[in-house]
Amino acid sequence: MSKDIKEYLRLDKFPHIWCPGCGHGIILQAVLRAIDRLQLDRDNIAVVSGIGCSSRAAGYVDFNTLHTTHGRALTFATGIKLAKPELTVIVLTGDGDCSAIGGNHLIHAARRNIDLNVIVFNNSIYGMTGGQYSPTTPTTDYAATAPYGNIDNAFDLCELTRAAGASYVARSTTFHAAQIPLLVEKGIKNKGFSFIDIITACPIYYGRMNKMPDAVDMLKTQRDNARNIKQWDIMTAEEKQGKFVIGELYNKPAPEYTDAYRQLREKTHAL
Repeated sequence: MSKDIKEYLRLDKFPHIWCPGCGHGIILQAVLRAIDRLQLDRDNIAVVSGIGCSSRAAGYVDFNTLHTTHGRALTFATGIKLAKPELTVIVLTGDGDCSAIGGNHLIHAARRNIDLNVIVFNNSIYGMTGGQYSPTTPTTDYAATAPYGNIDNAFDLCELTRAAGASYVARSTTFHAAQIPLLVEKGIKNKGFSFIDIITACPIYYGRMNKMPDAVDMLKTQRDNARNIKQWDIMTAEEKQGKFVIGELYNKPAPEYTDAYRQLREKTHAL
């Protein structure tokens, strides 16, 4: 790494708001390490976030940043990319922010294959607003709005975005911290919609409600339940029960939206 990641931070905004044991700092550090490896010009980076614990990350980084409204990070990011296609646009969002109120925007941004890099801080809960269950809260787990256990089926966000049209999809965990920058780097290099789901811990709300108040135990749970994609592909359905896959899950270049938009403009201007 050519420089300390502190150079990418707005240190006057610290201390941060994240609780002890929260994995969001691990993810933010990994994103900055990926940016540094790619030697990107910070003036040509736009970081967009919505609302939630994770979305506060945009306020801590020294790039062009937008802290937008709940669920609308991808709409703002789409506008930025269409207006300034030369920018590297990174969306830092939470599982509730992008898949509940922002779920429709997520599938259409993926469908368009617009060149956005979405990093999800997926802690399976609404941490900032009191611990309500989110679309990724596992079935039977507890939350402030599911005191008797969640009966909803959880979204697999990677399967969702892949089916919608994303050209790059990956997943990791905060336990596998060294893997995250590699996936983010490959996502940024992809010319199209890149989606990276990072499983992280919320020991305060999710953990306490589900008898896992210790952050170290939550990291161990990530370690014990994650399976590399190569291993996953040879596992039986029974072996996959209660486990999840990590790594590069899908990488298939496809026509990108802003390129198609530019070509359409050139065509219509020539008429």
